[in-house]
Amino acid sequence: MSSAQARFDLGSHPTPGFIETLRKRLPVEPEIDQLLTRKMQRREGPPYRRLPLRDLQACVERMLEAVGVRGHSLTNLRWFTGGVSKIQLGFDLAWRDETGADRFERMVVRMDPNEGSNTTSRLREYELLNAFQGVVPAPRPFWLDRDGSWFPEPALIYEFVPGVSKPSAATTGQVTGMGTNFGPALRERLADQFMEQLARIHTFDHRAHAFESMAAPALGTTQNAEWQLNRAIRIWEEDRCEDLPLMDVAAAWLRANMPTLDAVGMVHGDYRSGNFLFDEATATITGWLDWERGHLGDRHRDLAWTTHPSFGHYSEDGKTYYICGLVPKDEFYDRYTEKSGLSVDRDRLEYFRILNCFQIIASVAATATRVASLGKSHQDVLLTRVKGMEAVTGAELVRLLKGKI
Repeated sequence: MSSAQARFDLGSHPTPGFIETLRKRLPVEPEIDQLLTRKMQRREGPPYRRLPLRDLQACVERMLEAVGVRGHSLTNLRWFTGGVSKIQLGFDLAWRDETGADRFERMVVRMDPNEGSNTTSRLREYELLNAFQGVVPAPRPFWLDRDGSWFPEPALIYEFVPGVSKPSAATTGQVTGMGTNFGPALRERLADQFMEQLARIHTFDHRAHAFESMAAPALGTTQNAEWQLNRAIRIWEEDRCEDLPLMDVAAAWLRANMPTLDAVGMVHGDYRSGNFLFDEATATITGWLDWERGHLGDRHRDLAWTTHPSFGHYSEDGKTYYICGLVPKDEFYDRYTEKSGLSVDRDRLEYFRILNCFQIIASVAATATRVASLGKSHQDVLLTRVKGMEAVTGAELVRLLKGKI
């Protein structure tokens, strides 16, 4: 066996020494370190096995009993499609709350598979959903199983939010959020909400909340960029199945050009079309989902992600490019500054564009490939399909790096 093959096999059969070496070489936020370490320590465990609905119902029942919900009725259990990295189950709950009032709620269980294409924190998602109630539309969280005490894996239960992620008659964006065309009428009515709510997230007063799962990077230092870069490199090194010189070149440039942090703000982490629901009749955004990549850091990380070419498309006449299918590219940053009062630094933006490309390649060419090959997820077919983003994103990464090295 070649040394390269032996190195890549460590990804499927990681030794304690391999795990510890990466932890020391690539320091990240404490919560992220715990999650990535747990992922690798459990990698040689069994493949994914779909639980019957009756077994998941038993998990919900155990959790409700433990949190003190009595006299309840659990009905209409059903699987939800979507969710590349998470398992999602809907159910209806009738119960009597602590005040003695009768309640009825439609709810969603959001649970990790054995291993997903994104290793993220249910605790962090729970905290962010709580914090942003009344700030932007977001599902109200009810209960958290942070360590998999009642479910097979960590899980979160929150309210069901009505709405759709793309027009019901849409023929674009079959992978949700990738090039979805909302059409001229919906586009115009959703765009202002899209920009306004991004501004609210970035101007949110995080200091008024105590977050157990998030650490704030030091202002005026490169700590934020280092944490984000180290996380991406660590995922690449843990999961990759091949050598890719482009990633080595990109990592070296990113390490040498880490920007200092000018303001600590809340970052959604995946702010784009496909991650919000809306009511078609009123063209109103009803809920922002997928807060799992949220963190305290640099707003330019979100701005670079939201404007990634994969999420948008050109207008019907081919003349105007729409960010996330909603906002003309030449208006996006001016509208953002007008809504938020925050500046946009083009150098920081460029840095995070390159980092985002690196992260996408690590996710689709390394993690998705590794997880699918080991049979760890419920989305093997989709994980294999998204590997096609490697070539497109690699070309974008080459374009961005030209002239910089």
